[in-house]
Amino acid sequence: MVTKCLNFKSSLNKQFIKLLDIVEKLRGPNGCPWDREQTHESLLPYFLEETYEVIESVDEKDWDTLKEELGDVMLHIALQGQISKEEGRFNVMDSLDNVNKKLIKRHPHVFGDKKADASFEAKQNWESIKHKEKKRKSRLDGVPPTLPALTRSNRLQQKASFAGFDWDDINKVWEKLYEELDELKRAYALKDLNNIKEEIGDVLFSVVNLARHMELDSEDMLRKANTKFIKRFKKIESQLAINGKDFSEATLEEMDEIWERTKYDGIAHY
Repeated sequence: MVTKCLNFKSSLNKQFIKLLDIVEKLRGPNGCPWDREQTHESLLPYFLEETYEVIESVDEKDWDTLKEELGDVMLHIALQGQISKEEGRFNVMDSLDNVNKKLIKRHPHVFGDKKADASFEAKQNWESIKHKEKKRKSRLDGVPPTLPALTRSNRLQQKASFAGFDWDDINKVWEKLYEELDELKRAYALKDLNNIKEEIGDVLFSVVNLARHMELDSEDMLRKANTKFIKRFKKIESQLAINGKDFSEATLEEMDEIWERTKYDGIAHY
């Protein structure tokens, strides 16, 4: 077992070094014109795309594709590291050293003598140590504004919870959601557009909070709901085509009947 583990680590080192060497050659004088002209900024859209492809492969439980997409993410890590190396800022080794030190320091319940009997306590330790390391003024600092809104809401709520600002009874969360829905209804009745916008935001924030208390990720749930909608809508398109109709010729009742049938044919559940 020990020999097998050592062989794996040796092969891993060789493969990672090979990746770095390939990227360095691609960026070199006789390398690829496209790779040579890339910058930290120009690579970001592609990096984001690869990240979403990782998410899609996990959602689809397509493990062969996940294997490929993780490799693509590693390529971007190597590219970003190579650009930084060329510009004299840092290299991939520095990044690996930083993350290794960070993991050890922020897991005192594993590498030290601190206790954490549950995942919440472990994450609480992490957030507390990180807050001190970064010398942040607010416990909510450090959540990127560029995150998808649902994900950002979830992270803000998590950080507040780790600081002790949270309900310990999910019934309180339900009550808050109903309260926000009532406020939205009142704003709509008054046709107060600015207030309507604010209250819709509050409702969404409360839904994220409810999902969080159920230990569910709202971004993930909405992504799956989108996928379910696409599958059901395509079923309507297919059935209408079989019936020799398009949307302009079909009634809402016809489309709704097909939609309801898709709930029971197994194509749209997750």
